[in-house]
Amino acid sequence: METSILYKIRKKAGKIIENQLLKTGRVLDVRYWESADMIEIDLHLPTADMQSWNQIPYIKLCVDDFTFRDYTPFGWDADIATCSLLIDADHDGPGSRWAKSLRTGDTIHYLKMESTRQAPHPTDFVVGLGDASSLGHLLALQQLTMPKARFDGAVLLPNPNCGKLLSEYFSSPLHILPTASEITEWLLKQGYCTAHTWFYLIGNDHFVSELRRLLKSLGHHNIRVKGFWS
Repeated sequence: METSILYKIRKKAGKIIENQLLKTGRVLDVRYWESADMIEIDLHLPTADMQSWNQIPYIKLCVDDFTFRDYTPFGWDADIATCSLLIDADHDGPGSRWAKSLRTGDTIHYLKMESTRQAPHPTDFVVGLGDASSLGHLLALQQLTMPKARFDGAVLLPNPNCGKLLSEYFSSPLHILPTASEITEWLLKQGYCTAHTWFYLIGNDHFVSELRRLLKSLGHHNIRVKGFWS
């Protein structure tokens, strides 16, 4: 009994503190990619300073009581303070359940917005490599790379419907490949310049580690890593 009472007291106190710290936004739209386990969410964040997003940002969103997940906006319009998220919902977790529960008009809460400390090189060629969990990050990297012709990359998407819809919904040079071995084969054929190409690896730990090892074996050292660890 005492443990239960103390838990309720701590939960109530934590909720009060949490509410004082959290900022709010509004869901403008939710789109489910059919048979693709991907959810696209448009948000209005009126207090966000998107003009300063010259590095890839992330938002620490409250997805449950005392539970937060980091998501990367893949596109944004600073003038009207709107941005979009892509959430890979192909697993059962607090973030996936939260994303699936959202409806247009809902209020969302977030703790902070900060930089991932990743920005495309200002002049060299930029190559993004990632998996389904990092699709938003890759598209944000593309948005920040100017001119667009400096950007190339590949994304691991085993679900063919997800790859098909990505091609239909976005104008992106990302090569959609269903297996890690095919990404390896694709990389081996590219012949990127070692001195003037920068690689941005995003995804789960095993995927990122294998790609980094391969690139180093090919003589590449301009490598940046962002992990979404499983």
